[in-house]
Amino acid sequence: MRRAGPLTYRGRAIPDTTTDQRLLDRRGPSDWVHTDPWRVLRIQSEFVEGFGLLSELPSAVSVFGSARIRPGTEFYELGVEVGAKLADAGYATITGGGPGMMEAANKGAQQAGGLSVGLGIELPFEQSLNSYIDMGMTFRYFFVRKTMFVKYSQAFVVLPGGFGTLDELFEAITLVQTKKITRFPVVLIGTEFWGGLRDWVESSLLKHGLIADQDMELLHVTDDPDEAVHIIRQAHLHLESKFERTEPGPSS
Repeated sequence: MRRAGPLTYRGRAIPDTTTDQRLLDRRGPSDWVHTDPWRVLRIQSEFVEGFGLLSELPSAVSVFGSARIRPGTEFYELGVEVGAKLADAGYATITGGGPGMMEAANKGAQQAGGLSVGLGIELPFEQSLNSYIDMGMTFRYFFVRKTMFVKYSQAFVVLPGGFGTLDELFEAITLVQTKKITRFPVVLIGTEFWGGLRDWVESSLLKHGLIADQDMELLHVTDDPDEAVHIIRQAHLHLESKFERTEPGPSS
């Protein structure tokens, strides 16, 4: 079975390629000139559906991590704890909606009474939304899905993961560094797992002047989910007080 946005394919009806592949692949006949304008409407509809689903979402945190982590493992239980801690602090939890660390965070959030959200993606291999999601949507296009993560999150928590997790991590840091989005915390949980990456950023990127000293402050690394929630809450309190100071007073 494959889900492509609101559509479901099974058996011989499953396409050989994904929607993203068909959008980005320019090989073959030039009929793409005539079909791309119609794809724009499909892209537009995904934005509309995503905005509609998430427009009234309370304060939320996106949690990223590998789909390959199995239930019962140390990393999986860490994800459950993170989702529960976020729910206890009053945050909705947004994940990629798949198995592994995403399922763990959704499970922790739902079981703790918080709102659990999953934003899935059409992939060549079978992957449906996990069963611990209160609100969910499956996207065709990665860039639309990424917009939803950024627009409706007040922080990112990054758990152990692979290339996809690294992509989400560095895209978030780049958006914050370049001030494309309001500065908000990016917290990596697992010092043994992420410590080497942070050391490399410092010893290679910072050493050669490829990032600034203050850019190192964009990466918070901890083993403690409570500390992660504390970092997020303190950042939001600071941001709220800043907005209050800059709001214009009543006209005289």
